[in-house]
Amino acid sequence: MNEEVTTALETINSVNNEFFYWVSIALMMLIHAGFLFYEGGASRVKNVLAAAMKNLLTLAVVIPSFFFVGWFLYNAMPTGLPELNDAAKAALPWSENMGPNIQDPASGIFWGAFALFAATTGSIMSGALIERIRISSFMILTAILGGVVWIIAASWGWHGGGWMLTELGLHDVGAAGCVHLIAAAFTLGVLINLGPRMGRFVNGKAQAIVPHNLPMTMLGLMLIFVGFFGFLMGCAIYTGDGFQTIFGTPMNLSAFAFNTLMGLAGGILGAYLSSKGEPFWTISGGLAGVISVASGLDLYHPAVAFMIAVVGGASLPFVGKLLEKLKIDDAVGAIPVHGVCGAWSLIAVGIFASGFPNVTGPDPSLGGQVVAMLVFAALGFIPGYLISLALKAFGILRVPPDAEHFGLDATELPSLPYPEGIPATAGRNGNGGMGAPVGGAVMDRSDI
Repeated sequence: MNEEVTTALETINSVNNEFFYWVSIALMMLIHAGFLFYEGGASRVKNVLAAAMKNLLTLAVVIPSFFFVGWFLYNAMPTGLPELNDAAKAALPWSENMGPNIQDPASGIFWGAFALFAATTGSIMSGALIERIRISSFMILTAILGGVVWIIAASWGWHGGGWMLTELGLHDVGAAGCVHLIAAAFTLGVLINLGPRMGRFVNGKAQAIVPHNLPMTMLGLMLIFVGFFGFLMGCAIYTGDGFQTIFGTPMNLSAFAFNTLMGLAGGILGAYLSSKGEPFWTISGGLAGVISVASGLDLYHPAVAFMIAVVGGASLPFVGKLLEKLKIDDAVGAIPVHGVCGAWSLIAVGIFASGFPNVTGPDPSLGGQVVAMLVFAALGFIPGYLISLALKAFGILRVPPDAEHFGLDATELPSLPYPEGIPATAGRNGNGGMGAPVGGAVMDRSDI
C-alpha cells in the first residue's frame, strides 16, 4: 500500500472517529431534555419550572467544572492518587490539547462525551431533591458531583489503567457503577440531610405526592431511553478497525443493541408485574433494566440480559417502600433505579460473567465486582453526606417552609409555568361523587 493510500485511510478513520463521538454527544443531550420533562412532570404545578431550571443549570455548572478540574483528575488519578503524567499535563485547561488544535482531533470529542457523562450524574441527583432544595445549593452539589466525585471513580474504575481494573478485574462497560451507582450514593447522602417534602410523612405514615403530569414524565423517560444510546456510544472505543471497551477488550455495537433492547424490555416487564401496573414504576423499569445489564452489555446472551433486567425492574417498588419506611423522600425513585440497579449490574457480571478474559489485570470475579461496588458507594455517599451536612449547618441547603408551601417557581425563580391555568382532571370526593379538580391550583404571586 503506497503512502498516499495509507494517509487517506488514516484521515478517514480520524474523521469517522470524530463523527462517531460527535453523534454520541448530540444524542446524550436528549438525556438532559428527558430529565427536564421527567422531573417537571413529577413535580407539582408550583414547582415545575424550578425542576426544569435545575436541569439547565446542571449543564451550566458541570461542563465548566469538568473542563477546569474533572478531565485533569480523570487522567491524573488511575492509580489512586494524582500524578502529573503526560496525559494529565495534556488535560490541564491551559494545555494545547484543550482547545482548537488541528493536530489533535481526539481530545475535544472525548472530553465532550465525558462532560455529558458528568452532567448526567447531576441530573440523576436533581430529580430526587425536587420541591425543597435551594437552587444555589443544588448548583454547588452538582458541580462537585459532576466535576470531581464521579470522575475520580471513573479514573479508578473506568480507565484502561485504573487500579480497579488492574487489581480487581472490574468490568463495568456501560458505567453502571461509576456513573449511576456513585450518583445515587451521593444523592442518598444529600437526601438524609435535606429531609422529606412537607406533607410527605404524616404521623409517621407515608403520604402520596403524585406527579402533576404523568404523561410528561413518561415522555421524559422515553427521551432518556433515546439518549441512552448516545451514552452507550460513548462507552465504546472506536478504533477504525472496529470497537473495543474502555478496558481494551474487543466488542461490537451488535452486542450493545441486543442487550440494551432486551434490558429495556425486561426492566419494563419486571416493574409492571411487581408494581401491579403502576405507570410511574413501570416506565422507570425501562431505565432500571438498561442499567441492570449495563456493566455486562458486551458479554451477556440476550436471554440472560432479559432476566437480569426483569430482576432489576421488579425490585423498584420494594426498594421504594423500604425508603419510605426509613423516612427518606426520593421523589423520583433515583435510589432504586440508579443506585440499587447500578449495584445489581456490577454484581450480575460477577455471577454470570466471571472469568471472562481481561486484557489488563485479573479476570472479572464476583469478589472483585463486590469490592468495586462498595468503593463506588462509599466514594459517592461520604462526600454527598458531608457537603450537604455543611450546607445544612449554614442554613442554605433547603428553602424556608413558607417558600416550600407557596412553591419554588414563585419563590426561587420567580415565575409560573402555567399563568393561564392548566386543564384539570376531575377527581372523586369522599362520597364517591365528582370533587374538586386534581392537579394543583394556579397560584397568584400576590399571595406571597
